[in-house]
Amino acid sequence: MSHQIIREWSLSDRPREKLLEQGRRALTDAELLAILIGSGTNKETAVDLCRRILASVEYDLFRLSRLEVSELMEFKGIGSAKAITIVAALELGRRRQETDAAERAQLNSSSKAYQFLRYKLQDLGHEEFWVVYLNTGCKVLQTQFIGKGGADFTPVDVRMILKAALLCNATSLILFHNHPAGTLKPSEADKKITKKIKSAAEFMELKVHDHIIISDTGYFSFRDEDLL
Repeated sequence: MSHQIIREWSLSDRPREKLLEQGRRALTDAELLAILIGSGTNKETAVDLCRRILASVEYDLFRLSRLEVSELMEFKGIGSAKAITIVAALELGRRRQETDAAERAQLNSSSKAYQFLRYKLQDLGHEEFWVVYLNTGCKVLQTQFIGKGGADFTPVDVRMILKAALLCNATSLILFHNHPAGTLKPSEADKKITKKIKSAAEFMELKVHDHIIISDTGYFSFRDEDLL
């Protein structure tokens, strides 16, 4: 028996037609994913397959977006092409959210800083360190990726941060990194690198406004907690 492709389903089960007739918001997450993959297997429709994938991450799209191509391919009926399509679609969604945040890029509070960069750091399985450079009005001049580490450590080059600040004529900066494990409590290493960057920046008349730790559920602000 061949795979059940969407055009062979009964009219009421076709997510493409449902989207056209009722609008995109009428579709479930599984139906939207089914449009992406197009076909299921001999034993289940594309929608059923997508429901199974979503169930594996407890219907959490953030967790789904963290799956790699190889992990998606572990589901019967998902080959490399379908897995790549799902990953690409979720990445587009993340970038769209990131673009929305950039339009409000005056980072004069910890909550605004968190909203600005959360979409780069929230769904990662490893730790990354980023810096956002600001002008005197706390407007974003440049965003820079500094380094990538494992689950709990990222090497940080202080000279790279200061050089980039000078090149874009920044007057201040905000540090960001994520905790993939979910804890929002800063480690001793986090406190040490923050102090090191702050001291080096002050020598060059640059201000470190904040250091934001991001998890999948929230954030921690060094400034809000009087650690800067």
